[in-house]
Amino acid sequence: MTSTLFRHGVVHSSADPFAEAILVADGAVAWLGADDTADGLVEKADEVVDLDGAIVVPGFVDAHVHLLETALASDGVDLSGARSLTQALDLVRAAAQQRPGTDEPLLGHGWQEQDWPEQRPPTAAELDAAAGDRPVYLARVDAHSGVVSSVLARAAGLVGLPGWHGDGLVTGEAHHVARDATRDLAPAAREAAYRRVLERAAAQGVVAVHEMSAPHIDTRDGLRALLALTADPASGLPLVVGYRGELCVTGDDAKALAADIPGLTGVAGDLNVDGSFGSHSARLRQPYADAPDQLGTLHLTAEQVANHVAAVTRAGLQAGFHVIGDGALDEVLLGVRAAADVEGLAAIGAGGHRLEHLEMVDAAALAALVLLGLRASVQPAFDAAWGSPGGLYSRRLGPTRAAGLNPFADLAGAGVPLAFGSDSPVTPLDPWAGVRAAYLHHQVDQRLSVRSAFRAATRGGWRLAGMDHTGAGELRVGAPAHLAVWAANELVVQAPDGRFTSWSADARAGVPLLPSMSPEAAPPVCLRTVRAGVTVHDQMQ
Repeated sequence: MTSTLFRHGVVHSSADPFAEAILVADGAVAWLGADDTADGLVEKADEVVDLDGAIVVPGFVDAHVHLLETALASDGVDLSGARSLTQALDLVRAAAQQRPGTDEPLLGHGWQEQDWPEQRPPTAAELDAAAGDRPVYLARVDAHSGVVSSVLARAAGLVGLPGWHGDGLVTGEAHHVARDATRDLAPAAREAAYRRVLERAAAQGVVAVHEMSAPHIDTRDGLRALLALTADPASGLPLVVGYRGELCVTGDDAKALAADIPGLTGVAGDLNVDGSFGSHSARLRQPYADAPDQLGTLHLTAEQVANHVAAVTRAGLQAGFHVIGDGALDEVLLGVRAAADVEGLAAIGAGGHRLEHLEMVDAAALAALVLLGLRASVQPAFDAAWGSPGGLYSRRLGPTRAAGLNPFADLAGAGVPLAFGSDSPVTPLDPWAGVRAAYLHHQVDQRLSVRSAFRAATRGGWRLAGMDHTGAGELRVGAPAHLAVWAANELVVQAPDGRFTSWSADARAGVPLLPSMSPEAAPPVCLRTVRAGVTVHDQMQ
């Protein structure tokens, strides 16, 4: 492999907080230090990059993505900007007119009925009128419900299935069947879709993603292909860390799944215990404020959770679940405790089992998370999108319960390992936006420092996948060279209360700098992304 010397910039490294240059050789960090020392390395490097004041940081890890869903959403009708039901239907109509005379399903993503004056989603009849004989599937922004046209409903056999609501709205099993009917891609088209999203991730400084695959999201073949496609850094793509959300009852079930998907990290991810707040399907202890007759949906019982965790632990893999509401979390913790009674608390804790989203955590649940050694994959952008006063969370739960959601500072303060993800396509694949959202949490007492948030978005992802023992997520000699180069207008040290210190030798005091995350600061621009010494994105040529 070749070597690259980056110099005349700022290197974010706890090993040397004053470093201005870094040498990458044979896929690892070979040296870092001051520019004057770097003078002696120039002739030995195959490439010398003048950073011109840019900052080199560990590459991001998005700890919760759905690559195929993201590709399909980006290729379909973007409904996130629709401000009314009428606008959404106009977008569907325009898309159908642009591609007439085809039976290919028309896909859309991102509608949020609570933001529309009509306060409801489109009906099947309205989609029929907008798209004619074209099958249509439109996913709600949270991807836990959708609406379909009559053509698609008939073709996929949705009528009468659990979750078919008669007016085109689909949830539960009907929703899963509708999604399956629109995702029949040839292998070459599927790989092209994966590549597009991974290249986009690399352009955001992402060196690895945790793919949350499940039967209702993608196929086993798709996950196998993804893991094989990205296993070698020479692929020029970010690494895919693979999780498969399939329920296991015995250790043999988990071992068979691992054997069928070589390189699988965990039987976890979108193994749904409940749904989402937006679709009224997150399981609550007390009813929804705006739907007093509803508690949400519980997909798994504590007994099923216990069997799954015990089975996956015995197979030497990570277990995990999608869990959002407090009622669902109660069920999960009860199940994990039961598994610990059988397998032993030490074995469960050593398993590194993880929970996705984990938005509703009280003091008792927090204590249980710590006792059981559970890890948290969270999405700060959820708070930015829906956590503000009067936002979706407040409408669904009321202001008191909404104020306690996404308690990042409590989780971090208790020592629960945190990693940040986007849940793309639910929120954009934009890791700096996640860091900013954690720093600017709508509840001041739940804000993280930029440095803590950044570590959750970088090293945290390696840690949750059990891969941080390699030094991944840090820039120090011997660690894998997973890094990104960013142009930023201002480099500072920021505290959760908004205080910051500008760049100076005295102010740095041994604390590595990062781009400013203040609301007024322009977002950093990614100049280069490097995975294990291989450039996967480059704007510096």
